[in-house]
Amino acid sequence: MLMHKKKLSVILLLAISVMIMSFKDAPEQKKEEQKFSNLKVLSKKISHDDLIAVMKNYNTALGVKCNHCHAKNGEKLDFASDAIPEKNIARKMQKMANAINKKYFGGNSGTVGCMTCHNGKTNPNDMK
Repeated sequence: MLMHKKKLSVILLLAISVMIMSFKDAPEQKKEEQKFSNLKVLSKKISHDDLIAVMKNYNTALGVKCNHCHAKNGEKLDFASDAIPEKNIARKMQKMANAINKKYFGGNSGTVGCMTCHNGKTNPNDMK
């Protein structure tokens, strides 16, 4: 009788462990599968974390907040909207930086970026 209780306890612990591990993996898979709409310069396969890192880089390099390029839709930002012209300007600038990096640095992205000229200012001509 004692042997059956031990076996039952081990099986129960294994079952609980498998359930806990399956719940832990679910959010990560969902994050990787997330699709973004209206990406024209950045890869459509970009991860959520990488996209956020790129956007934070833009914020820092230009000294702006998200609403500089992204239109509001009620209380939230509509990230897919092209209503604000600065979003297309950012796309053109990213293409320019990509072309410079490809031509002069063998495609090493990040060699020339927004901060290279903007240095925390929206308009690089404002530097004095």
